[in-house]
Amino acid sequence: MRLLLQCVLLLSLFTFKAAGLDFKLESRASGQLSFVKQADSGARLVKRSLQAWLPAASRLHKIRRRSAGGEQVDTCQALKGYEPKLAANTHRYTFNDLSGSVSLAWVGDGTGVILALTTFQVPFFMMKFGQSKLYRSENYGKSFQDITELINNTFIRAEFGIGISPENSGKVILTCEVSGEEDSRIFVSNDFGKSFTNKNLPFTPLTQITYNPEDSSVLLALSIDNEMWLSEDFGSNWKKTHNMVCLAKWGRGNTIFFTASNNGSCMDRGMLELKKTSDYGKTIKTVASKIYSFGLGGRFLFASVMTGKGTLRMIHVSVDKGETWNMAQLPPVGHEQFYSILAANDEMVFMHVDEPGDTGFGTIYVSDDRGTVYSKSLERHLYTTTGGDTDFTNVTSLRGVYITSILGEGDSVQSVISFDQGGEWVPLRKPVNSKCDATAKDPAKCSLHIHAAYSTAMRLNIPMLPMSEPNAVGLILAHGSVGDAISVINPDVYVSDDGGYTWIKALDGPHHYAILDSGGLLVAVEHNPNQPISRIKFSTDEGQCWAVYNFTDDPIYFSGLASEPGARSMNLSLWGYRDSLLSQYWVSITIDFKDLLTRTCEDKDYVQWLAHSDDISDPNDGCMLGYKEKFRRLRKDSVCLNGRNYFVNTQPTPCSCTLDDFLCDFGYYRKENSSECVEQPDLAGKVLEFCLHGKEEQLQTSGYRKIPGDKCEGGQMPERKEIDLSKRCVSDLVNPELLVVNHSSRSVLVVVTIVIVMLLSVAAGVLFVKRYICGGRFLVHRYSVLQQHAEENISADIDDPLETNHVQNGKIEFHDDSDEDMLE
Repeated sequence: MRLLLQCVLLLSLFTFKAAGLDFKLESRASGQLSFVKQADSGARLVKRSLQAWLPAASRLHKIRRRSAGGEQVDTCQALKGYEPKLAANTHRYTFNDLSGSVSLAWVGDGTGVILALTTFQVPFFMMKFGQSKLYRSENYGKSFQDITELINNTFIRAEFGIGISPENSGKVILTCEVSGEEDSRIFVSNDFGKSFTNKNLPFTPLTQITYNPEDSSVLLALSIDNEMWLSEDFGSNWKKTHNMVCLAKWGRGNTIFFTASNNGSCMDRGMLELKKTSDYGKTIKTVASKIYSFGLGGRFLFASVMTGKGTLRMIHVSVDKGETWNMAQLPPVGHEQFYSILAANDEMVFMHVDEPGDTGFGTIYVSDDRGTVYSKSLERHLYTTTGGDTDFTNVTSLRGVYITSILGEGDSVQSVISFDQGGEWVPLRKPVNSKCDATAKDPAKCSLHIHAAYSTAMRLNIPMLPMSEPNAVGLILAHGSVGDAISVINPDVYVSDDGGYTWIKALDGPHHYAILDSGGLLVAVEHNPNQPISRIKFSTDEGQCWAVYNFTDDPIYFSGLASEPGARSMNLSLWGYRDSLLSQYWVSITIDFKDLLTRTCEDKDYVQWLAHSDDISDPNDGCMLGYKEKFRRLRKDSVCLNGRNYFVNTQPTPCSCTLDDFLCDFGYYRKENSSECVEQPDLAGKVLEFCLHGKEEQLQTSGYRKIPGDKCEGGQMPERKEIDLSKRCVSDLVNPELLVVNHSSRSVLVVVTIVIVMLLSVAAGVLFVKRYICGGRFLVHRYSVLQQHAEENISADIDDPLETNHVQNGKIEFHDDSDEDMLE
């Protein structure tokens, strides 16, 4: 039987070779990577690049650039004699199996433990044959040990990946595929993968089992029968807590939120119930009904709810785990539209609202600190309806900075950047060392455009998305082009060291890249899937000067870079494969750069840098979101080690308030090159109402509100006016009993009260028309009116699950193609 299996695998391998092989890099959550053999290599020959034989001196090139301290320095002379040092710290490992894919996961922060799961599976007549192998490294990938026997040579489901606990607990889950058995099985480890124990499951999991973020011993799973299961002892025992669960997510405080269907079908969107449990299923409470989808972001719980008016849906928001709800002041959306949470924290939310029709764009709104009132931030925001692809990127290396794309004239795609958390969006500056390309109408005037998720979805030659790290202050690496719009030709690599204000072209052509040592070291590998590679480039001055190192005399077909999440490591692994006459096999080459940076950085190696600043002599320069931040940053000409214990040293100073510290309230906007908020012309003079908690609300109505998280003090404060909107607003969309007052025998009194309120409202309305509509402004606009009078300014939604993506920078982003995928 073993001989037959080997023959089948070998035959399949030749079949794949005839069709051709290539590699695709897939990113996973929790710092996981997956490399997959997939496309066309044909009859490629293993050749060494001629450049690999060039003298070291000729392989150094310099880019002039301002340094962190503002002075020009020549850093290219700092790197000399590096080849012997790197050669002595280059480690190679060959995986002798027939696997078509490999998944990597780092187990614990700073432990050096990596698990590598290789998988090969191929259909043969009516059956599938396959194998899995598990490898473990304790030295950041320099060497691996085959530990497949610890999982009894069981086939592991690669699509579920390697489940690593969110804390540094050493817990690991591998989900097995057991043919011919009703139940499923998992292997678990609580000692960083040194040993595994198999656990039988009383169900077959639908998706990867998830950990409680606050207690990794507690596990949550959905079965293929839509049952929700919980284990409180790391998989030893399981209990079924609910039937017909469509989507379940961990919230804060051990709370689980989930949608359930009463009619036995999760396809009946809009008729689901949102429920929660905070005691692991002992008690379950329904917190909302008529649910289309739900999601979590920061401290906010969102629900997309059917309005009862055709197919329209609206977003409801809760900040107390669903006990009370408010309708978000956002446009309702139809069945062909979607909402998407682009980013969220405890203070505010970026929400994309899709335009009606198959336009491929929508509008970004930013919320107040309640997640309820939204201001328009950016129109014509690119977000495709087909694949849910958006270029929205949170630059984690500098607060308040976001990059995204808009759909311009002639359906051109253009990049814009915001430095003030969505208050204003501007084009990216043209790099000083670049020329405008053929897309530019004026060769002297153009801007930088960044390639992100949309470009990869369009299958442009973009091997990596924009990269930034919280501990690499101001640093951004991205592929881009310079012109009037994004170009479809091969992009170049651009680097910013100041959070996106200025850029340089760092590398010609597309590359894979990584940030090491908190930004003290950048590495890159040229992207050329049809040719084997043997060189790696690296920079110790934030991309100003690059050196080239030949890491092997036997080139590999490159798959991707793998470094420990968090950008603190000095180890980098290059993954790829080599061709032999009868097989292909995986190769990992790990380079330890510790001897390149021979000394630990001292005080003299750092310089004070004021973020968001062009002129440090200006006392008001550098104020962003109400305060300045001075950072202690590494000099570009200092070749030294930040180290794993390096932390960002910042000195915040509050600023006086200006109009730039305020957002325009709902229904107001800023004209171009102006800080003043003015009312939308098509809404001027309209009586627009706002409701909160179903009660009368005191509203400030000057058209401004402070940006969430802004820390300014004193200074210029917009004049405020308060208007008492005493109209009751009752929503029957989310659990009417949560919003409506008691129905009692005092109904007559209620009727009398309503009549009195109506009469007073008429009188107050006349007064308001005279005083505020004719001579002033209302602050907040109700969407029924906005929809009638400003349809060109609203957008819509697709209705699928809203999903939260935890990405490599430790932040949470929501890139979703539907309501449930948006809101997690």
